[in-house]
Order: sequence, then structure tokens, then C-alpha cells
Amino acid sequence: MRQIIPGRPNPYTGGRLDRAGHLRADDAVMHTMRRHQASRYTVFWNGKALITGADIPQAAMTGIPDTEAPWVFLGLQDDTPIFAVDLSAHEDPHTALAEEAGAFVDLRNLTALLPTDDATILATARGMLHWRATHKFCPACGGAMAPTRGGWVLLCTQCGAENFPRSDPAVIMLVVRGDYLLLGQSHKFPVDRNFYSTLAGFVEPGESLEDAVRREVFEEVGVRVGEVAYHSSQPWPFPASLMLGYYAEALTGEIVLEEAEMRDARWFSRADIANRKALGFNLPPQDSIARRLIEDWLAS
Repeated sequence: MRQIIPGRPNPYTGGRLDRAGHLRADDAVMHTMRRHQASRYTVFWNGKALITGADIPQAAMTGIPDTEAPWVFLGLQDDTPIFAVDLSAHEDPHTALAEEAGAFVDLRNLTALLPTDDATILATARGMLHWRATHKFCPACGGAMAPTRGGWVLLCTQCGAENFPRSDPAVIMLVVRGDYLLLGQSHKFPVDRNFYSTLAGFVEPGESLEDAVRREVFEEVGVRVGEVAYHSSQPWPFPASLMLGYYAEALTGEIVLEEAEMRDARWFSRADIANRKALGFNLPPQDSIARRLIEDWLAS
């Protein structure tokens, strides 16, 4: 299978954020940077990001919030320390902010509009704060967890075990056969939007990425896949996935739908995709690697 080069970076990637991992273990440096007037905070509340700007949305970077709340050191950008803070414990998060700075917005609603640097920062912040919020107790002994190393490690206060942030690997693949591509519609997709997307699924223990592609395609639509070619990857903090994008060459054409998971799946021609509005269907959102896989295949 001929390799298809990505036409542009995927959303949430390519930002200039320097994660500066070497600074995380220095508690004195963390303490100083957290309280420095030049340091900036991206703020989350119930999974939503504080956003400013009407025409061009941007991350609202504030000074240190006037409250104790879970925080993570994200890194440096242009030598400025960048932190994330979670104000979900507050009924009104604006009361903890020293300045008026925008509104809290679901990140999925504006990712394609965000500047690259902001998208990278917000994706990192959302993933890390979700991990902190959902891993309060040690999986080994049940003891309470305490953050250390800038929030990137959770240390069990009872048995001393260290726990690290997780990203769940998931393959996402555009299955092609000649001049046709296979797109499906999961039951999770909104019915009113009627969009068809690439197939996807989580990688299982003891499984290679290529084998995961072949298994997921066969499980969801009954199509056998042969050659598999890598395209690109994308962090997907909804809540904690790493999407690994592939093209997969179909060996069979008959679709046998896994009806418990899939609402529909079809083979589409290039003409079908170009004429999708007249045919009454849509493609996945612009912020997804699924859309990149489709667009790059069409352009190849």
C-alpha cells in the first residue's frame, strides 16, 4: 500500500509548548514559578476550558487563582511558566479568578478554531486534570494519592506506589478498496448530524497496532484487511486517548454489520464524498484525525 503523507498537522499537535520535564522534580522551582507574577494559568471547570475572544477563540490565560485547587505544571512557552488548574469544586469558578477572563466552553465545540499553541496547551491540560480527578486512590492498596513532580506523578500516601498519567491507545483507520473508501456510523454518533466516519477501536493487551486494525475492522463490519499503513497520530483528551491513524487495504468487500455497535456502514466513491450534501450525509468534524485520513486520501 502506498504511503499517504499527512497534508497538515492534526489538531492538538504541533504547538510550541516545552514540557520542561526536568523542572518537575524541583519542588522549590515549582513553588516559585506557581507564585510568580509572570506565570500563566489555563483554567478548567467541570471539563470545560476558560476561553476568551469572540471571532478567534483563545485560551484565557490568567494569573494564579485565589484558591487551593488541583493544578499541573504544563511547561514553558516563550520562557513563561504555564499551569493548568481545575476549579470544578467551585459552584461559581469566576469567584476564584483575580480578573474577568471569558467563559467556560466545551473544548470540542471550538478546537478547529483555536490557534495551534492554545489547542496543544488545552489538550494537555484537559487530559492531565481528568487523570487527576479520576485517580484519587491507589489501585494497589486504596490509599489516598498525593500529587508530586509538578502534578505529573501521584504518590500513594499509604504504600508509596507511584502512578503516572495514562493514554489509552486506539487505532483509527480508513479502509480502502480501489477507488472506494469504507465509512461507518456508530450508534454513538448523533442521528441528526448523519455523519459517516472511519472505523476505530482500542488496542487490546498483547496486540500490535496493525493486528488491532485488522481485528476492529472485521469485528465492526466483517471486512478482512490485508496491508496496513501508518498515517499520523493525535492526542484525544476526551477523556484520555491517543489516536493512531492508519490506512487499511480491504481484501473483501461484503459488509456484515455488528449491529450492537454500528448503525450503518457503506462503501463510498470519491464522487459520493464530493456530492455528500446532495446525498444527505456528512463527514466527521474538522478537529478529528478521521477527517484528516479522509481528506488526505482524497487528495492523494
